Amino acid sequence: MQYFVNYNFDKGWYAASAPIITAKWNATGEKWTVPFGGGFGRITKFGKQPVNLSAQAYYNAVKPNTAGDWTLRLQAQFLFPK
Repeated sequence: MQYFVNYNFDKGWYAASAPIITAKWNATGEKWTVPFGGGFGRITKFGKQPVNLSAQAYYNAVKPNTAGDWTLRLQAQFLFPK
C-alpha cells in the first residue's frame, strides 16, 4: 500500500511523502513494515530533457526485527511530455 502527499513550491521545487507500507504474509511474528517521513524534489532540465529529481528518508516505525531502522529513496525520473 502506498499513499502520496505532495506540496508544490515555486521554481519546480516540492515536498513529498510517499512511503511504501509492506507486509510479508507468510512470515511468523512481525509481518508489517510501516515507514514515516518524506523529502524534497525538483523538476528541472538536463539540456532540453525534463527530469524529476528527489530525495526522501523514512523511519520504519513498525518493522520486523531483521529490517533496518531507516529507508533512503533517491530518485531520477526522465519526463517525456507531449
